[in-house]
Amino acid sequence: MVTPDTPRSAPARLLSVLGAFDLEHPALSLTDIARRAGLSLSTAHRLVGALTEWGALERDERGLYHVGLRLWELAALAPRGPALRQIALPYLEDLYEATHENVQLAVRDGGEVVYIEWLSGRSAVGVHIRVGARWPLHATGVGLALLAHGGAEDQEAYCAGPLASFTPYTVTEPARLRRMLAEVRRTGVAVSSRQVTEDALSVAAPVRDPAGAVVAAVSVVVPYADAQVPVLAPAVRLAARGISRGLGWRPEP
Repeated sequence: MVTPDTPRSAPARLLSVLGAFDLEHPALSLTDIARRAGLSLSTAHRLVGALTEWGALERDERGLYHVGLRLWELAALAPRGPALRQIALPYLEDLYEATHENVQLAVRDGGEVVYIEWLSGRSAVGVHIRVGARWPLHATGVGLALLAHGGAEDQEAYCAGPLASFTPYTVTEPARLRRMLAEVRRTGVAVSSRQVTEDALSVAAPVRDPAGAVVAAVSVVVPYADAQVPVLAPAVRLAARGISRGLGWRPEP
């Protein structure tokens, strides 16, 4: 556990202030920041002041701090963030119009997926994703699509690691997960059934960059009881293919 006495470099202390914010803690007092970052109050005060002056943090009328617009401006330059979202959005909207279900776009960050876009559909499924939310790769359709197209050693390391369980249907057996990944590569789509909540099923497909590497995944999330995978799969594939072409990918002849 990081404490105020833990030796850390100046950049590490600065980053720990930004790391104190997350989806559950979007607004923090100075005391909260110091506690969550493992800093003394005086150090937190100095670093928060510098970040606020630069625009990375903003202070509201209640005295609470929020992530500032300066960071949003920088994030807009990330090729896997808003830039990717801008290219993908027309295809995501087409997928939504074709299905009227929940549509997602996600990228990989280590052993997790990070959602960078979410279009909410008419179905009241239990999965309530927000932009910036994270889930383990093995439990989601987009995660399976991304993991299946990683390197063999990477896949093996992930399968050998701890596989968190969220419902009785979450895949936690390495051998079964390996078979699922092989099926994703064979069919071009990933299906995650009741792995995060027992009422939802997702169908996902990979998005490729100009070199053909998988850089993102798109999916549609529907109620498990009404899921028609053979109908959804072509629509999801088409959306993923459109986004890939928008990124500059061209299929092999």
